[in-house]
Amino acid sequence: QVQLVESGGGLVQAGGSLRLSCAASGRTFSRYAMGWFRQAPGKEREFVAVISRSAGSTSYADSVKGRFTISRDNAKNTVYLQMSSLKPEDTAVYYCAAREWVVAYNVADFGSWGQGTQVTVSS
Repeated sequence: QVQLVESGGGLVQAGGSLRLSCAASGRTFSRYAMGWFRQAPGKEREFVAVISRSAGSTSYADSVKGRFTISRDNAKNTVYLQMSSLKPEDTAVYYCAAREWVVAYNVADFGSWGQGTQVTVSS
């Protein structure tokens, strides 16, 4: 399996921006579609965004569409989540996840997960 380590979380004011990174190691990064998920206190983990192996296809949750951008650099084995116009309801632990070959949108479809990075948006 691939090992994933997220970074870039922190505290930001509403309307601000953050860029999360997820570094992968262990297997060929380009085998994997990559996703970002988030989990707020007391809530289930939810889909945020996904990107295909070649970065030719991306998809977003409606709640972040137009504000967040997922990208990847296969040469650096890294996937990114650029978050802009942040809202207090974006506060959560953000996880990156990997799934071999094809994109998916459900937690259960991803086999490898990072440890998560906290994003807190103050009002």
